[in-house]
Amino acid sequence: MSSWSDRRVVVTGIGCVSSLGSDPDTLWKNILAGQCGIDRVAAFDISAYDCQIAAEVRGFDPTPAFPGPKEVRRTDRFTHFGVYAGWGALKDSGLDLEKVDRDEVGVFLGSGIGGLHTTEEQHKILLAKGPGRVSPFMIPMLILNMASGLFSLYHRLRGPNFATCSACATATHALGEAWATIKRGDASVMFAGGTEATVVPLGMSGFAAMKAMSTRNAEPKRASRPFDRDRDGFVMGEGAAVLVLEELEHAKKRGARIYCEVMGYGNTADANHMTAPDPEGEGAGRAMKMALRHAGLRPDQVDYINCHATSTPVGDLCEVKMIKRVFGDHAYKLAASGTKGATGHMLGAAGAIEMAICCKAVEAQVAPPTINLDDPDPEADLDLVAHTPQERKIDVFANNSFGFGGHNAIIVGRRFVG
Repeated sequence: MSSWSDRRVVVTGIGCVSSLGSDPDTLWKNILAGQCGIDRVAAFDISAYDCQIAAEVRGFDPTPAFPGPKEVRRTDRFTHFGVYAGWGALKDSGLDLEKVDRDEVGVFLGSGIGGLHTTEEQHKILLAKGPGRVSPFMIPMLILNMASGLFSLYHRLRGPNFATCSACATATHALGEAWATIKRGDASVMFAGGTEATVVPLGMSGFAAMKAMSTRNAEPKRASRPFDRDRDGFVMGEGAAVLVLEELEHAKKRGARIYCEVMGYGNTADANHMTAPDPEGEGAGRAMKMALRHAGLRPDQVDYINCHATSTPVGDLCEVKMIKRVFGDHAYKLAASGTKGATGHMLGAAGAIEMAICCKAVEAQVAPPTINLDDPDPEADLDLVAHTPQERKIDVFANNSFGFGGHNAIIVGRRFVG
């Protein structure tokens, strides 16, 4: 068997569910067009809430990805998103599961919070009607590993399987651990990503109580504004993304389309604060250096960074400080954009939807824009691709994700060369 260092890992499939489209081509087209999926919340009466806007997935039908309507009724919305995104990634990859060893195909599909809608609804039933009326499906509906478990069940994938849970770093941890699993030789193919469905009363009120979300309710499309001087918090998004990671020789034997090669993964902790990032981005910087070391690349070889950039006053500048410290003078030569202004912050799914965007950026050789960046914060003096896409060489990219609890996860990838 090949050694860890010999095994190469590539991305061969992408599936997604988002406010800007539920297939990678539609998502990418809308990102390049500067579209924004944020609007006033329609799922419930939002009038009493401080934050009344979100990037909702509307008109979504998960049925094609499930064995039948009964399974849809017995699962939470976050599972609907995750299973559908996995199904989309499978189709996009062209992988014929009848021709592979399913013992070597695994799933790492995480969620930051899991079945919050189920938790909320079943608690109402408990209070109103008593414990005897709580659904027997409540626990399997709400536990956050169920999207990963059910996707493997529906497709009989018997390889490594678990659900990451590290707040907004969840999906990038899933991708990184999937990369490492293939590198070790424990799988040939991994479905990896994240899913989230927290645009519910409990989710919106909880984050608003933390004063973490934007209250620019009169201008939903302009509310999420990474790196802008007037940013006032993140805007919730929902959805999922799953990518197919595959050992290179396995992919080549079946003639797979290759989006990019995954080169390195960094995973560190700030050990600083429950919710606030390290003020200098020190932990994130160590994650970036780790990912580059795994990749065997120098900082000056990175062409594009998809930033975590949630549009919070503190977090955006911590990330800028990290980039300047790690990349030095090269920080002013690379492109670094924040796409959450378009998609909203999809929490545990954010790193995967942004990895999908990175794959499309490498394919198109275009850096996606940071929308709503009208008046950049004076400290955010990098090339942040304001407003419009930027055609440029993108051979190497980095995808940043940081989560409550001080979790840092970064993936480094590159344009595939044989």
